[in-house]
Amino acid sequence: MKSDIKFFKKSKLLPVDKFFENVLYDNKSGYYASKLPFGEKGDFITSPKISYLFSEIIAIWIVSTWELFGKPKNFNIIELGPGDGSLTNVLLRSFKKFPEFNSVKKIFLYEESNYLKKIQKKNILDKNVIWINNFNLIKKGPVIFFGNEFLDALPIKQFKRKKNSTLEKNFLLDKNYQIKEVFNKASKIDIKILKSYKTLKKLNFIELPKFGFQELKKMIKKIYELKGCILLVDYGYLKSNNQNTLQSVMKHKKNNLLDNLGKADITAHVNFNLLNEFFLKNGLKVNNVISQKEFLENMGIIERAKIIAKKMKFSQQSDLYLRIKRLLSPRAMGSLFKVILAYKFNRNNFAGFK
Repeated sequence: MKSDIKFFKKSKLLPVDKFFENVLYDNKSGYYASKLPFGEKGDFITSPKISYLFSEIIAIWIVSTWELFGKPKNFNIIELGPGDGSLTNVLLRSFKKFPEFNSVKKIFLYEESNYLKKIQKKNILDKNVIWINNFNLIKKGPVIFFGNEFLDALPIKQFKRKKNSTLEKNFLLDKNYQIKEVFNKASKIDIKILKSYKTLKKLNFIELPKFGFQELKKMIKKIYELKGCILLVDYGYLKSNNQNTLQSVMKHKKNNLLDNLGKADITAHVNFNLLNEFFLKNGLKVNNVISQKEFLENMGIIERAKIIAKKMKFSQQSDLYLRIKRLLSPRAMGSLFKVILAYKFNRNNFAGFK
């Protein structure tokens, strides 16, 4: 379509990651520039919007990690891609129940979208929350980076191996304003990166979160400086079957990838084995990747729900347990969503990971 030309600014030929970076994050036309995608009225719903208990569990995990680190007097929490601020608000409310921790913590929100920043600042009333574009402000105390569905929203590169060559997938805007897939020879730098990961060696179709890795390297640098960890919750897989996981969603329904550009969400599944290898290559320790179901149950979400349910009417109880079921059921989010923890610390007995 002629209207799609705005996503091909400097070139009519763009690699997958650059194309979707424009589609998602362009300041004027991008998906995150003018649309609130979360919730029932949006395009998708995330765990914090399904049940506040998810966010409460994250709050408890953060406090327990602070205790594991020896209750330092400076402690930093950086939420990656805070959405509409729902999780942040529950964290703030939950932390008040732990006065000693609450007095030493600082909360930073790492957000790319100016539009979402405005939404967050409207929803989050705590004046002590700080929005950041980099991590330079954080100078004292351990750091916890937490992201729920952070990596899946970042652009990825796609490659295919054919005989002895590696080709990168691109999108071409032709003379008739039609977008076509074309494969060109990959750069030497990218070929070198692909060869460096054992996880990718036997694959014929490869998805590489190059931009995501660049973002994580900034966090790892700060962890090396101050000590700390990264906790990520996202949907993805442990073993690739050469699949193309790029997907588009609009109003909670699947959308053709190249339709409704700038109006539909586009994401990719996270390769957790590759992510695990990346963290190890960059000097962090990694606990076993576990399912969201395992993590939330290990953290006591069912017991917490039972306590809360005692004070509820039957209809409220039913709603509570339906929401918990959605978070835990293997048929819903329980298995597809996974949790990974990478850290630089001399102990490994973090809560939630048995």
